[in-house]
Amino acid sequence: MPLSNGDSAPDFSLPGIDGTGKESTYSLKDYKGKKLILYFYPRDNTPGCTREAIDFSASLAKIKKAGASVLGVSPNSITAHAKFIDSQKIKFPLLVDADKSMAGSYEAYGEKKMYGKTSMGIIRSTFLIDEKGRIERAWYKVKVAGHVEEVVEALKGR
Repeated sequence: MPLSNGDSAPDFSLPGIDGTGKESTYSLKDYKGKKLILYFYPRDNTPGCTREAIDFSASLAKIKKAGASVLGVSPNSITAHAKFIDSQKIKFPLLVDADKSMAGSYEAYGEKKMYGKTSMGIIRSTFLIDEKGRIERAWYKVKVAGHVEEVVEALKGR
């Protein structure tokens, strides 16, 4: 069942790499007391995923001004994330969910259809998590165009 407004955000602790190339472990508890935009995307260096990462990077100053952080999550490796961050100048951490268990806990992994074919995979999803670790807003089956602007508006309370 998809997560809804007011639900507790599932806890996580995953390896990741930030925009400076520093590797670390990222956990939900690290963001207690501030807002977090957590988004799941299928794969580094694909057209939609690249556009979404670039859009979040371009909006990062507005996001930080509103008191929030951004984390991107995909099954890709640290090495793949590092190349993606470097090539696209991504300014926020990307986390490795190799077994897709975190995506599963957020209902961001499951059956999806592409070009008439059904397969299992990451369902492009974004979560705005409040200062207390609750889901403030959830977006499932995200369309990339205009999505980051919608997230920023929700962050500002509009």
